[in-house]
Amino acid sequence: MQLDVVAAFFIMGACAQLLKAPIKMPKGLYQSLTLFLLIAIGLKGGIALGQYGNIELLWQSLMIIGFGALLPLFAFPVLWKIGGLNRTDSASIAAHYGSVSIATFAVALAVLEAKEISYEPYFPLFVALLEIPAIAVGIWLARSKGEALDVKKVLHEIFLNQGVLLLTGALLVGWWAGDQTQKLMPFFGNLFYGVLALFLLEMGRVAMSRINLLKEYGSFIASFGVVMPLFGAAMGALFAQLLGLSAGGTILLATLGGSASYIAVPAAMAVALPSANHSLSITSSLTVTFPFNVLVGIPLYSTLIVELMA
Repeated sequence: MQLDVVAAFFIMGACAQLLKAPIKMPKGLYQSLTLFLLIAIGLKGGIALGQYGNIELLWQSLMIIGFGALLPLFAFPVLWKIGGLNRTDSASIAAHYGSVSIATFAVALAVLEAKEISYEPYFPLFVALLEIPAIAVGIWLARSKGEALDVKKVLHEIFLNQGVLLLTGALLVGWWAGDQTQKLMPFFGNLFYGVLALFLLEMGRVAMSRINLLKEYGSFIASFGVVMPLFGAAMGALFAQLLGLSAGGTILLATLGGSASYIAVPAAMAVALPSANHSLSITSSLTVTFPFNVLVGIPLYSTLIVELMA
């Protein structure tokens, strides 16, 4: 397994934090990089959607929604019964692992393109679809606790949070504009990998800055943050075969299944489940699962799937 060059920037940021080197990125720049990645991926998927959209894609999309709803149902009993967490925390973390990480997906895209492995170009549609069902299932899993729920605010965070809005909006723009989007590609296309490298540099620093929280939450969260991605990736690969996806598409769905949200879901859970320990969710998804996927998971998924589907 070979580490992709963009992942090396994650290691650089992590090492800088461990060495207490002052490379903290301005908050405005970090937010700008996030917006860039969301729009770039959405535009690319929208262009492909206009070219390849058909009835088969509709069927695949429905299956993807089902996949996103299924993952938190597997994670929840592990967190609640085995991990001993309370129901609300278990539901919140389960929602994070049923949703996806746009940065993890971006790294997987970079790996596939570096290795010249083709994939279904409309995959950003699946990324957008996977953001929503896990949040709804997570809220449902926590509801028996009788916690008050502001439905209007929750719906707003589910459908209009930054990740879902920008990714879906850019996808629709790309689908509607078609060839007109080519005038944007010198910016959103050619600069993609440079922006991703900068983003990962900051993510490495942020992930390591929270490493001490693992001591507080114990070995279970660290173990769950590794085992759940492996299970989710295996499930994603199986679903990909049911959908008849290519090797590249199988790698991407495995990556999405193994990823965990740390942008869209935390915002929604803060509104829907205010009593949940949100530091616990972020520590698991960002400090454990994200580094694992970038450094180990994606190279592992891509190597195994290419060999098995050769």
